[in-house]
Amino acid sequence: MIRLEEITKTYQLDGVEVNALRGVTLNISEGEFVAIVGPSGSGKSTLMNIIGCLDTPTSGKYWLKDHEVSKLSDNKLADIRNRLIGFVFQSFNLLPRLTALENVERPLIYRGVPKKERRMLAEKALERVGLQDRMFHRPNQLSGGQQQRVAIARALVGDPALILADEPTGNLDSVSGREVMYLLKELHAQGRTVLLITHDTDIARQAERRVKIFDGRLQEEGEVVL
Repeated sequence: MIRLEEITKTYQLDGVEVNALRGVTLNISEGEFVAIVGPSGSGKSTLMNIIGCLDTPTSGKYWLKDHEVSKLSDNKLADIRNRLIGFVFQSFNLLPRLTALENVERPLIYRGVPKKERRMLAEKALERVGLQDRMFHRPNQLSGGQQQRVAIARALVGDPALILADEPTGNLDSVSGREVMYLLKELHAQGRTVLLITHDTDIARQAERRVKIFDGRLQEEGEVVL
């Protein structure tokens, strides 16, 4: 599903070269549930942006489901994102003036799905996350946990190959956080590939495989650092 080979990412910050990723190599098979865990400044957000086709590496190669995406144009990256990846963000990223149903429909609008079909698919996605009675509520009428479930429904609605969850419990209380993790584990049990980005080691332990990132380098759990 995901193959990264010697990925680097270098930024220029006030004339200083910053090496955010330093030769990252990682393979994730279809159907895995993998957590990438690391502290602030470790490079996990940069890695998430590259895996999610939101950014391109400075060097190295990246394949996503047999597509080499490391050198694609912005338009082609946008198409890959829309068709292959479902995003779940810490801050939910819901449009405040739209209902839950309308928020879930958005990815299908960009894909050109007819109105009647996308409405049906969005309703089914909200039912899957237990929000069939909140479809016409706007984000400010929902709890944090409910907003994140709307975000998960939005991630699911296009039937993506990969669910990419970036700190999905970061803005939630412990009860809502457990509900969100239960949903992600349920999606994995149904055969989805789930990649979780987190700084929380307790959250990371709920994945079947854990990879640590520190100072732009990866370390599989159990490896010895020399």
